[in-house]
Amino acid sequence: MSQKNTQTVCIVGLGYVGLPLAIRCSEKGYKTFGFDNNQKKIKSIQANKSPIKEAYIEKNLSRYPISATTNEKVIATSNIIIICVPTPVDKNFYPDLSPVISATKLVAKNVQKGSLVILESTVNPGVSEEIIAPIFQKAGFEIGKDVFIAHCPERINPGDSKWNVTNIPRVVGAFTAAGLEKAVAFYKSIIDGNIRPMKSIREAEAVKIVENSFRDINIAFVNELAKSFDKLEIDVKDVILGAATKPFAFMPHFPSCGVGGHCIPVDPYYLIEKAKRSGFNHKFLRTAREINNSMPIYTVELLKNALNKIGKSLKGTSVGILGVAYKANVDDVRESPAVSIIEEIKKSEAQLNIFDPYIPSQSTVKTLEELLTKSEVLILATDHNEFKNIDPKDFQKHDIKIIIDGKNCLNKEVLEKLDIIYKGIGR
Repeated sequence: MSQKNTQTVCIVGLGYVGLPLAIRCSEKGYKTFGFDNNQKKIKSIQANKSPIKEAYIEKNLSRYPISATTNEKVIATSNIIIICVPTPVDKNFYPDLSPVISATKLVAKNVQKGSLVILESTVNPGVSEEIIAPIFQKAGFEIGKDVFIAHCPERINPGDSKWNVTNIPRVVGAFTAAGLEKAVAFYKSIIDGNIRPMKSIREAEAVKIVENSFRDINIAFVNELAKSFDKLEIDVKDVILGAATKPFAFMPHFPSCGVGGHCIPVDPYYLIEKAKRSGFNHKFLRTAREINNSMPIYTVELLKNALNKIGKSLKGTSVGILGVAYKANVDDVRESPAVSIIEEIKKSEAQLNIFDPYIPSQSTVKTLEELLTKSEVLILATDHNEFKNIDPKDFQKHDIKIIIDGKNCLNKEVLEKLDIIYKGIGR
């Protein structure tokens, strides 16, 4: 059993980041409050039912319950307050910090003196100094004396069976040495992984942006290779697997129909815009974002080209979309390329059939069987296990003529032997 902690923790924002963190704090013996303004979500948590399909939450919510509420007064009863609200971008890809600002004002209005306030939301370098600190100062708090402020950028990978909130290493930055010491001690008490103190809070903010920009750039590289190799009739997946045999200086990334989720397609814009205001133009990051944003349309173009080969147009064709979630085996649609693919297909007046076993609310059919029965062609947009494990002969049985594999996860050779036109991303 976990040792009982005398401190009380309040998590502000009970989403994919905040809810597992709250459960982990409870598991480690902290009295834990969870605050969220979504009444439906709160009622679900109070009934020990996870509002999110995520293994750690579903397994542990009833074992380590938290006090979930919409009453902001619980902030005043807590020693440690952690802000875990979204940091999205708008339709023009401009960072939207309004959830962070609103949450910080709420905390500053209710927090007791001597508390540790930690921001986990992903922000660009400078937000803690330019936005967070002034809110507390305006509320009459002296940072480092009346309140301690730190930043520990969230690290979460929904659907990952190995890495979760319990063991992913973290980095922490703070305004003062005392605040840093308190924050590091807290994370060491709940996480079975290395906690690295950073020299400044600004550097801690930069870490998360760099992590996800790194991934975005590498994915953009292989997505561009996919387009190039498609012209050269080279299987990009085979080439990447070949390059991965080099035991150093190469890290394999794979192309797909697009980049989704709350981090990779969003975080680079925070650095792009912050640097722009400081007089620097991130050409490399902008180009990577443009390439990755182009992939849903490219995927639809692959379908149009394949239809042309059999003398059909997209207009009037019955198209089945396998998956809406941004990644395999989760129910999260944030920035999902499937959404963009669906929007693009709608422009062509095709007949759309959509199925995602994790998101019935956005499915137009109730079962995979129904989708296969109603569809002439398919786009696999999410590599759920249910789709990867489809028997190829089922496609043939339902007279599926074309499959566009947006995740390169199906067996190309077997499908082609069944006289199905197969096209992957760069394959």
